Amino acid sequence: MPADGVIYVVDDDEAVRESLAALLAGGGYAVRTFASGIEFLAAAAGLPPGVLIADIRMPRMDGLELQERLSAQALPFPLIVITGHGDVPLAVRAMKAGALDFLEKPFAARTILDSAATALARLAEPRRHDPAGAAAASRVALLTAREREVLSGLLAGLPNKSIAYDLGISPRTVEIHRARIMEKMNAKSLSELVRLSLAAGLQPPSGG
Repeated sequence: MPADGVIYVVDDDEAVRESLAALLAGGGYAVRTFASGIEFLAAAAGLPPGVLIADIRMPRMDGLELQERLSAQALPFPLIVITGHGDVPLAVRAMKAGALDFLEKPFAARTILDSAATALARLAEPRRHDPAGAAAASRVALLTAREREVLSGLLAGLPNKSIAYDLGISPRTVEIHRARIMEKMNAKSLSELVRLSLAAGLQPPSGG
């Protein structure tokens, strides 16, 4: 049964707004859509609590700037970022700033619904003592020095070829390290890996 709260979809693409709204409404969620970050920000103070799903790249105000503006006004709308493959570094920045998740296009319907459910549950249950950081740190401790270097590249949003070049190893070797990192961190996706890494206290490389 869906948790209480509204899901706000902010995207400048009308087709994306409508398809996400239909999907989420079909999952039993209350949904409201906005065509821009500026439009949502103007209404935010008077809106009921909810989760925000926003595209990272929008004209005039992107998802990252929207998140920063909401934080500056102390308006608590947990954020799920929608991103294209090339926008992973921006999505990592958003998660470092407090976003709950990022979803790479194209994403499956189940992925959206699961992420929304997790975000709404977080909204309904104020943050208490969270043991996730200690658990994530214990997983990071299992990584070898080389795996930590590969992980740093992944957090910077670099493709395997770039990580391989920087470390002086082959792309195939990076793939092997990446698979081992995912296994040791018990991560099923890149967004989950980023979430666990940030929870463990790792910092994405700056300027990457």
